[in-house]
Formats: sequence, C-alpha cells, structure tokens
Amino acid sequence: MAQLTCQNLCIGYDGKPVLQDLNFEVFAGDYLCIVGENGSGKSTLMKTILGLQMPISGSVLTGDGLRKSEIGYLPQQTQVQRDFPASVKEIVLSGCQGRCGSRPFYGKREKLLAADAMEKMRITGLAGRCYRELSGGQQQRVLLARALCATQKMLLLDEPVSGLDPKVTAEMYEQIKTLNREDGITVIMISHDLSAAVQYASHILHIGERVFFGTKADYLKSPQGRLFAFREGGEA
Repeated sequence: MAQLTCQNLCIGYDGKPVLQDLNFEVFAGDYLCIVGENGSGKSTLMKTILGLQMPISGSVLTGDGLRKSEIGYLPQQTQVQRDFPASVKEIVLSGCQGRCGSRPFYGKREKLLAADAMEKMRITGLAGRCYRELSGGQQQRVLLARALCATQKMLLLDEPVSGLDPKVTAEMYEQIKTLNREDGITVIMISHDLSAAVQYASHILHIGERVFFGTKADYLKSPQGRLFAFREGGEA
C-alpha cells in the first residue's frame, strides 16, 4: 500500500491552476525528486501534500500507517528565519511539538528524540549555540534534525541545499541518502539540481509542459531525461 497517493490533483492559487491532472504514488523507502522550472508548481505541490494549502480539485491520501502529522518538513529558509535567536537544542526540540498533545512542555521521550536527531546530524556539539551564529550548512542540519523529530517515516525537503557551497552540498546529499537507505525514511525532495536528482533518487517527478513520473531508469529514457543527458554531454 502506498504511503502517499495524489489522485487527479489540480493545484494553484485563487482558483487559478498551475498544475492539473497529477497522479502518482509514493511507497515506503522511495526517494522521489521533484524537478521542473521555476513557477511550475513544485513548492505549491509540497504545501498541498502537507495540508498547508487546499487543492483546487482531486485528493492527497496517506496510507500504510502514515498520518500527515507524521511527515517531517524542511521548508526553504527566509532571512528572518536564518537570524532566529534561539539555541540549536530549542529549535530541534520544537520539531516534537506535534508529539506533546495538550502538554505545554517537552517530556523525556521528546528530549531523547531530539538528542538522537542531533546525533544523526552530527550537531550534538552545537546544542548550546545560537542558531543565527551558525553557517548555512550547520543551519540546514539543524532544520533537518528538527524535521526528524516529527517523523520516522517521511521527509519533505524543499531545496535543502539552496545557497550552500559545493562541499557542504555534497555532505547534505549524503546525509539525506543515509536517512533514506539506512533508516528507511521515505524522502520527497524538491531540487533544481537535476544531476543530483538523477544520482540519488529512486523516482523522478518532472513538472513542466509535459509531466513525467516514474523510476529514475525510465526517466532517463523519457524525452525530458534524454534532454538532460544531452545537456550533460551524454547521448540524446
């Protein structure tokens, strides 16, 4: 059974569609990269999956024991968020808010989850540091640790390497791959980096004039994938 199913989905703003007739399924352990031009509807789709925005029509369904409240989310950062005056530990712990129910405080279980997430992201030594004093790569690892506190099943990542230098970008991609392949967490990631999508993803959703959804192998045989290969210097 699929963890996530989008059926006949139409999304947009103010009733004006940006993406229509979208159908795809995501299963446990998949690594789906969503690629496409700016303005094609990638971030809108992610917000619709999370329930932050209502679709114009169609449906987004969860299954295989996944609840929407169990989806971890790493959004694109704004400058205000980068300057947030809180400690690393406080920000990571805030990812446990959905687990506290009506309790106005974090319990032992939430604190252990946060500690485990910080260890996975190799930021335990930064726990007492102020978030806004960190480098861009360190901040992204903090936010990924925060997202992990919300889930052990599915992560939604919106341009997680945006603004990072090549070395830190490669490290971030490897960290996400580890979470997917070793921890079994399903990953849905928006990326402008088609090379990385082809390298790491198991499935590709290419949004544009023509929509493609399928395995990475099938993508490379598609018109969109052959165009990518041509641009990379391969055979069209």
